[in-house]
Amino acid sequence: MTPTNSSSGSTDEQIEPCTRDDDNKLGANLSYIYYFMFVFSFITNLLVLVIIHRFEKLYTVINILLLNLVASSLILMSSLPFQAVYMQKSEWIFGSAMCKIVFSIYYLGFYSSVFFLTLLTFDRYLVFVHFMPVVHVRSRRNAIISSAVVWVISGLACIRPMILHGTYRHWGTEYCEEFARIDGMNVKKLKKSGFYIQLCVFLILPLAIVIFCYTRIVITVKKSRSASKFHAVRVIFMIVVLFFICWIPFNIVELLHYEYESVWSCAAKKKLGSALHVTRNMAYIYFCISPMFYTFVGKKFQNHFKQLLVKCFPRLQDHISFNTDIKTTHTSRTELSLKK
Repeated sequence: MTPTNSSSGSTDEQIEPCTRDDDNKLGANLSYIYYFMFVFSFITNLLVLVIIHRFEKLYTVINILLLNLVASSLILMSSLPFQAVYMQKSEWIFGSAMCKIVFSIYYLGFYSSVFFLTLLTFDRYLVFVHFMPVVHVRSRRNAIISSAVVWVISGLACIRPMILHGTYRHWGTEYCEEFARIDGMNVKKLKKSGFYIQLCVFLILPLAIVIFCYTRIVITVKKSRSASKFHAVRVIFMIVVLFFICWIPFNIVELLHYEYESVWSCAAKKKLGSALHVTRNMAYIYFCISPMFYTFVGKKFQNHFKQLLVKCFPRLQDHISFNTDIKTTHTSRTELSLKK
């Protein structure tokens, strides 16, 4: 997941040098989007925090999970400007310590975001499908414990990239990459095993949970007589489709990269590198906008946002209508999964 550069020390490259200028240039051009994603994510997540603090109970189950999702999203996005500079300059200018820190927090945000999105999905599943039998399960204590477990697992998963990442000099240029060789360590095996653990734990497992939960939610909502059921199904469908569109291509390309890149021709490697840059950006976009799907598409958060706008800009009062009587209804089985 690090910026793609020509690696030094490969026997194949010594026999048949393969310049990767084309796909590296594509990655550098695409990396300008990172600045926009960082700013956009910072603003939207700040709005989420302000709205929760001003209009919501801070320690409800869903708000605890949302706050953690916001934190993980901000952690992930904070690494993007450093990666963008690196890809545009084709040189790491931030020092060896920052090399490990930047890519460690990148993975920390990456892994924790996946888990918190999964926890939010599971929480909505409990609300829609099994609310009364599991009221005691959806407690503040369990939400805090679940969040702590996610951070611990994500932190442990960051040990591998922290060990492997480091700086090295090649022809006077400093790079920040995963090392090809480390004394006393089978780096190739560590990289491959780490990737497959990531694939199973942070993609296949969450994906299976998301599909199961949202399938049951859609079935339950369709059986209900609520007037809001069509909107609920539409939003749920949008979340699932976006998850598939942004996540599956990135992981397929990464799988090809780890399994087959070493045996491919130079032209095929370049195409794979370009595909990796494009699909990686798609995955970043998902994490950038994911907190919005759990907040601003819900009618309740839309109403809070309008109230905040009117509070900050009183002249908008004549042009914005909102309901000041909307109250939190945590006990409704037909509540939209995004907190109407």
